[in-house]
Amino acid sequence: MSFRYGDEHIAFERVKRPQATGKVLIKVLPDCRVVVAAPADARDDAVLTAVKKRGRWIYEQLREFRKQLEYITPRQYISGESHHYLGKQYLLKVIEAPEQVQGVKLLRGKLEVSVRSKNTEKVKELLADWYKARAKEVFAKRLEATLEQALWVAEQPPLRILTMQTQWGSCSPNGRITLNPHLVKAPRECIDYVILHELCHIAEHNHSERFYRLMSQVMPRWEKIKDQLDGMAPLIAH
Repeated sequence: MSFRYGDEHIAFERVKRPQATGKVLIKVLPDCRVVVAAPADARDDAVLTAVKKRGRWIYEQLREFRKQLEYITPRQYISGESHHYLGKQYLLKVIEAPEQVQGVKLLRGKLEVSVRSKNTEKVKELLADWYKARAKEVFAKRLEATLEQALWVAEQPPLRILTMQTQWGSCSPNGRITLNPHLVKAPRECIDYVILHELCHIAEHNHSERFYRLMSQVMPRWEKIKDQLDGMAPLIAH
């Protein structure tokens, strides 16, 4: 759905509000997405009217976040850059070592990448492989841990690691869970939130009232954790 504010065309995503109170909840996320949570029985035109009333606030939030995004410089994969892993920041150290095996090590608060010759693409590729390997390991452990809460899941679902543009995770109709390797850059509770979200989809395939009830049972603070992950997205989702 969308509306015009001044000379700007603002699009927003309408989602179902889990605790249906009759109110419309508007969020502008740091990656400049606008999400509007509304009760399922609220008519589209009523939701649009409520959103338009907050038009000025939405416009100002978007302007503020766009300004911030301008300062997030594209990664250059050079020493001194900051990279995330499990919610912590690590300094990147690129070491040119023609004799050594090329690879990545996490040592004393630094991500050390050894390359035969300094090459941005090679550093980027080695880091991506390292994150994928860590993701495979970490996600398997967290899936095992969260399954203890997901009593409705009879057997451990298959897990796939796949880089996705707009999602942290997904669940196929036959129960296979796919997770984005970039998620391993987020804190553990954010990883658990995404895994639990997908496990809830095994019981409830859409975002129904029952889905949110289940989510709140297994993770009462999930909305706060989701906000934390959304806030980090511009820094870690690439």
